[in-house]
Amino acid sequence: MDNYGNCAMTPPTQMAPDFRGNESSLVSALKTLLFFTVLMVTVPIGLYFASKTYLFEGPFQMSSSDSYFYAAIVAVLAVHVVLALFVYVAWNEGSVAKRKEGKHD
Repeated sequence: MDNYGNCAMTPPTQMAPDFRGNESSLVSALKTLLFFTVLMVTVPIGLYFASKTYLFEGPFQMSSSDSYFYAAIVAVLAVHVVLALFVYVAWNEGSVAKRKEGKHD
């Protein structure tokens, strides 16, 4: 009680959340995200120019305008493959973390 007869309330002590245990999983998730970001940029662009030059204009002897079109289709398919791989890896990364947590019990 204070001098005026009121109960003095002290705020409860708040502990800062401890993220050190999750630090390795956070770093792993960021590495995975960075890896797939690089793949998302390089693979479609690389496949676009490689397929245009070495596949469609080379052995198939397509015109320049046709090779642009088909190379763009290859690039779009590459984007979908990279996205599917990212979803697969991210999904399995979460299940691996859950299995590791279960083993500590």
